[in-house]
Amino acid sequence: MTDTPDTPDNTNDRPDWAKPNGPLRSFGRIKSRPIKNRQAALFDTLMPQIAVPDPKLGPIDPKAMMPEATGAWLEIGFGGGEHLAHQAAQNPDTLMIGCEPFLNGVASALRHVEEGDLKNVRLHADDARAVMSALPDASLDRVMILFPDPWHKARHNKRRFLQDETAQEITRLLKPGGVVRFVTDWFDYAEWTLERLLRTEGLERIETEGQDWFVPPSDHFVTRYEEKKLGDTDPIFIQFRRV
Repeated sequence: MTDTPDTPDNTNDRPDWAKPNGPLRSFGRIKSRPIKNRQAALFDTLMPQIAVPDPKLGPIDPKAMMPEATGAWLEIGFGGGEHLAHQAAQNPDTLMIGCEPFLNGVASALRHVEEGDLKNVRLHADDARAVMSALPDASLDRVMILFPDPWHKARHNKRRFLQDETAQEITRLLKPGGVVRFVTDWFDYAEWTLERLLRTEGLERIETEGQDWFVPPSDHFVTRYEEKKLGDTDPIFIQFRRV
């Protein structure tokens, strides 16, 4: 998908990641094949009920979204929503905030939420960074980034979601003891991420069993995307804790 050139009459209507001098876009296309009628209808019926408050309108309070929640997790780039829905079903007392700009993925997630009758999911159909900036300090128990776009070419590495600034923002959002989980099947992105998280003040690495980063956490859920094995390595799991 090609970005529209900035002109005086369209710049202000574009999201922050597409505006001049705004944060670089860290994801690819936002729509592919036509969305099925049933899923499209859920954008009109279900989405308004579970949408994350518009971050442009001010701070976002997780407690206001689900007052009875005992914790709050954020999944950045939830793809088709399989993992988000699984975690929501397994942790019904935890607020699950999911952000995904790919509309076909959001449509799929809405279907999972409806079919699972999941009451603890809130979705944002756009860039996660806007929601992150609107959330208060120490408001999340977990941040999950699973199989983000690797942006292979060196000149595109600056578009990778995990940057020093992102790591610092995640640290700000995590409660003491809160965990950030990063999963990728591209070896160079794993090295890139590990380097940046290791140098982020306030985080400490959680070693997996036998210090083997190919060992998934006990609550990891394998999605259809992961089963495709599109990367150059088996999935690599990197976890850090807020100290």
